[in-house]
Amino acid sequence: MTRILGIDPGSRLTGYGLIDCREQHARYVASGCLQVAGDSLPDRLGLIFRELSQLIEQFRPQQFAIESVFMHRNADSALKLGQARGAAICAAVMGELPVSEYAPREIKQSVVGRGGADKRQVQHMVRVLLNLNDTPQADAADALAVALCHSYRRQALERVGDVRRLRGGRLR
Repeated sequence: MTRILGIDPGSRLTGYGLIDCREQHARYVASGCLQVAGDSLPDRLGLIFRELSQLIEQFRPQQFAIESVFMHRNADSALKLGQARGAAICAAVMGELPVSEYAPREIKQSVVGRGGADKRQVQHMVRVLLNLNDTPQADAADALAVALCHSYRRQALERVGDVRRLRGGRLR
């Protein structure tokens, strides 16, 4: 079984989601949002790093997946988002986790089936795919979607590896 930590980064609100995966089955472990308080950006980045480091220590994931930066209309917002991602990635690297990054459209495509899906559609599909009783908060659902996307990508790559080993209808 592989435990995956998915992150939806933000300089004010960072979503996290943990799932356990075995073959084609994913099971919900935990999710939530880090309320990133503080007046200065360095304080907020430090909080992201410390809180994610604690989550990594507590839940011991083997994989780390994060949403990649997308272009904002506001360059300042894009820079802050990039710095929040950096703090999260540093926590993963310090926890000796491999880091994978996925574009927002790729995440939505893998979970909803459409790259232009809205937040409500992502929330709904995360709830269905993980058999949750309640709909997770939007940023937590996005983080769980990142983890599910990573799980699906890993499974696809494993299948491709199996196909490459096939010779004459048999595994070599």
